[in-house]
Amino acid sequence: MPFTPLCPSCRQPADVRRFAATGGGTLELDLCFACQGLWFDPQENTRLAPAAVLQLFELLHDHRGDAHRPLSNRLQCPRCAKALVKGYDVAQGGRYVTYRCAARHGRFSTFGAFMVEKGFVRHLSTLEIEALARRVGTIACTSCGGAVDIRNDHACPYCRSALSLLDPQAVDKALARHGRAAQQSAAQADERSPDALADALIALERNRAREERERQRERLEGRQSDQFDLVAAGIEFVWSLLRR
Repeated sequence: MPFTPLCPSCRQPADVRRFAATGGGTLELDLCFACQGLWFDPQENTRLAPAAVLQLFELLHDHRGDAHRPLSNRLQCPRCAKALVKGYDVAQGGRYVTYRCAARHGRFSTFGAFMVEKGFVRHLSTLEIEALARRVGTIACTSCGGAVDIRNDHACPYCRSALSLLDPQAVDKALARHGRAAQQSAAQADERSPDALADALIALERNRAREERERQRERLEGRQSDQFDLVAAGIEFVWSLLRR
């Protein structure tokens, strides 16, 4: 019988996608757009080619209107069904959360945590955080997905990660570190004031939320959330500039 990978969180069949690997060949990654997570077999997270990052951005953008589920309190390894162990790693993009199989079958990362790991984010400045705080109350942590009251906390109260944003300049620098920036020709972000950045992010997120409500009106009726999705807004912001 063929093996059907399941999402470690919701236990629904994963969406298996093929990506280019560093040094040639391809990798098959298991994605769950509803849980916004990826499963990596051993070493796969280090073998993903830079060219595949734009493909991943495009996938995330295409699925921006999908219904999202919170992560389960107990994540299971899709290979052995044992509970995954929550831990923390530190990369150039900052601190992020990861979930590992104790039997070394692999690791599970949220989309946001993967972008932190690969350096495709930058930390928000104090002025940018204050500008967002004047417009929204709660955001979702890029690293762990936890709710952060940006009016009172300038770091995630759950994983203590700094508040970060997917950003075109950070993407371009990360691609350069991986040796493929010239081929990608990522558009550089204009110099923006904190207020202008906050306005742009909120406008993009509100447009995304409005589209989602229109497509899924019956499902979402009476259950609308006012939490600002910093990951979704960042993806939309980066993608709008990369595709100019």
